[in-house]
Amino acid sequence: MEIRRIESIIEAVLFASGDAVSAEKLSEITQTDINTLRSVVTGLADRYTYEKRGIKIIKVGDKYQMATRGEFSEYVRQIVEPRRRNPLSKATLEVLAIIAYKQPVTRVMIEKIRGVNCDNSVTRLLELGLIEETGKLDAPGRPSLFCTTDEFLRSFAIDSISELPPITEFIIEEPVQAMEEAVE
Repeated sequence: MEIRRIESIIEAVLFASGDAVSAEKLSEITQTDINTLRSVVTGLADRYTYEKRGIKIIKVGDKYQMATRGEFSEYVRQIVEPRRRNPLSKATLEVLAIIAYKQPVTRVMIEKIRGVNCDNSVTRLLELGLIEETGKLDAPGRPSLFCTTDEFLRSFAIDSISELPPITEFIIEEPVQAMEEAVE
């Protein structure tokens, strides 16, 4: 199959899907090997960028998705009502950070780190699709294990969890010394 035809199929599938589609599925649909598929998608995405198109192809883990370029968001908002999201509370952001860095984790593990109940935060993150239950821990009571989702990756504009900054960047070894230095 010629490259132009493969590109057209990829565009049609990503456009119609609206969601991220795995590289494996696109490879299967286009009847090309995975390396060729990735190369074609990268070329297509680069062309969209070079031509300053209104859309782009983003990579979410090992999946691809069509999205509008940010610079056109004010125009898109005129036709598409923006999703109304209440910002996440500090507690919910803390729970999300724990899950992102320590996944898979149980509620008990999260509560052990935070020192307080996390039920409301976990429920909110599940509702928003930022986390999901990925299994059960082989322990008494079989507690649920939670991990982040592709929606989490999209929301934070990263391809994989490995792109999160090292947690050591957020740890202050000597809090009192750090506060004194900040005051000086």
